[in-house]
Formats: sequence, structure tokens, C-alpha cells
Amino acid sequence: MPQKMSSLTEAMTTFMQIIGLAKESLRKILVRGEFDEYPDEQNMHCTARLVEMFNQFSDELHKHAESDPAEKFLMEEIMVLEGTKVIGLPNFLPRTAFLTILQKRVKGISSIPTIFIEEVWSYVEEIVISVMMHHSEHYYQLQLSFRRAGHNLIAKMKERSINWVMEIVEMQKQTDYTCNPEYLSDWNKLMVQQDAFMKYVLTNVDCPSIIKLEGFGEIEVSHLEKYSHVLQLAFDLKMRMTAYWKIVLKRLVDCMALHLLLSIGNLVNKEFEAEIVNELMGPGGGIERMLEESPAVASKRQKISKSIELLRKSKEVVAKIMDKIGTYND
Repeated sequence: MPQKMSSLTEAMTTFMQIIGLAKESLRKILVRGEFDEYPDEQNMHCTARLVEMFNQFSDELHKHAESDPAEKFLMEEIMVLEGTKVIGLPNFLPRTAFLTILQKRVKGISSIPTIFIEEVWSYVEEIVISVMMHHSEHYYQLQLSFRRAGHNLIAKMKERSINWVMEIVEMQKQTDYTCNPEYLSDWNKLMVQQDAFMKYVLTNVDCPSIIKLEGFGEIEVSHLEKYSHVLQLAFDLKMRMTAYWKIVLKRLVDCMALHLLLSIGNLVNKEFEAEIVNELMGPGGGIERMLEESPAVASKRQKISKSIELLRKSKEVVAKIMDKIGTYND
């Protein structure tokens, strides 16, 4: 039976102990990756579950149709170049064309990070509520307040993360920039194939219409003959986007991981205790209610107390009988 509290001081002491234990448990399973408190509950091995969720998120981004367009090779680039023509030199790649394709691709995957954020915070909420319920299992008066505080806290963290994700996605749409040297390295490797590709498409009319390009595999090229005037720029645009899209996807995954790790750390180390205290100390909070017991617990305590009293009296009676038996034997 939990200790029955008779003063606010005892209630406050117990409350702070519960908060401390719950906070330490969350720090262990969400931040440090320790699961000695839940060795057989796989769902509570949180850092491992988060890694699985991140890997799934990364795979989904890379396998999405926008990461590997199914249209005929170079046709997307050709159509965009035709639609963004300006009066000027013919061999300049317009930035507008690049941004048009980039924005289309980013828009195509924009829902994936938001869905992922919601899934992660739903999982974290499940863990937080479970830990809080475990450490307050003897104080049903607190559990409703704890559950409400947990829901409110996760809702705030989720909203912040979603706003952050939307901003990050918008950044990817508006600006084509990276300092990552892999971009130029990958682009140069892809562009090495340009001359052979152009020659194959434009001069070998009777050759098979299938050509193999590194990074793309076997592709159909018969549809490209009539676009010779823009083919070289389209190839360049394709290779630039291919190299840059890798950077975009890696950037999204890395930023998401760093953001969520920081947010979960802040949840445990800063936000958790403040939210719980505000909930419990506010109007209608649960501190005073800790002095009350549920009818079931009160009834059980009363029955046990009666049993203890009966056993005490029985012990006294048995002791007297034993004394008489001992005196008689003497």
C-alpha cells in the first residue's frame, strides 16, 4: 500500500520524487539509450526505435517518385527550358529553369517530413505518458493531471517541429545553394558522358535507341532527336539537378535528425518538469488531491487495518494461552 499522506508537505515531497524519477527514466530511455528499467519491452528501447524511424524516413525520401522521375529521359528538362526561354545568348542555362524543377520536386516530397515529425512525436508521447503513469501508479489523483500535462507538452513540441519543418522545406524551394563539394564532384562525373551522349543521339540515327548512362542505367533516346537545339542544355540541367538533389535529401535527413534530437533533449531536460509543475500547481491541480485516496484504496486500507488489529489481538490471546500452558507445565 502507498503511504497515506496527511499534509501538503508530504504530498509535495512525494510529488517531486515522482517528477524526479520520471525525468530520470525519460533521460535514460530517450536521451542516453539505456533500457535497464524495461529490458524486455522493445517499444521502450527508444533510441533504437528512433533510429529505425529515421532510416525509414530516409528510405522513403530517396525512393519517392520525385527522386527518380519516371518521365522520358530529359523531357522534363526540355519542356522547362522551352517554357523559360528568354532573349539572350543560346548556351546559357537559365536559373529559372533549375528552380522550376527544384520547386516541383521539393513540393512532391514536402508531406513526407511533416508526416514523419507527427509519427515521431506520437511515439514520444506514448513513451512519456507510459513513464509518467508507471511512476504515479499509486496516486490515481495525479494521473489525470499527469496525462493532461503530457498531452499538452507533446502538442507544443509537435507544433514547433511542424513549423520548423515547413520553414526548412520552404528554404529548399527558394534557394539553390550548397557548400558541399560532393555537388561539383558528382556533376563533373556525370558531365563526362555528355559528348558521347550527344554524338550517339544526333549522329547515329541507325543505332539502337537504348544507351547506358552511369547513374541512370539503360535509357531510351529515340524521342530526343527532334530536340537537338536544346539537348545540350537539357543534359546539363539534368546532371545539375541529379547532383544537387542528393544534397537536398541528405540535408533534409540530417537537419531532421539534429532538430529532433535537440527537441527531445529539451523536452526531457527543460520542458517536462516545468509543464508538469504548472499543471499540478495551477487551479484545480492535483497536489491537494494527493491527500485523498480512491474509494478502492481507502476500502482496502481499512480492511488491512482491521486485519492487522485482529491479528494483533489474536497474538495477544495466543501469547496468554501459551503463558498459561507454560505455567501449567511448570
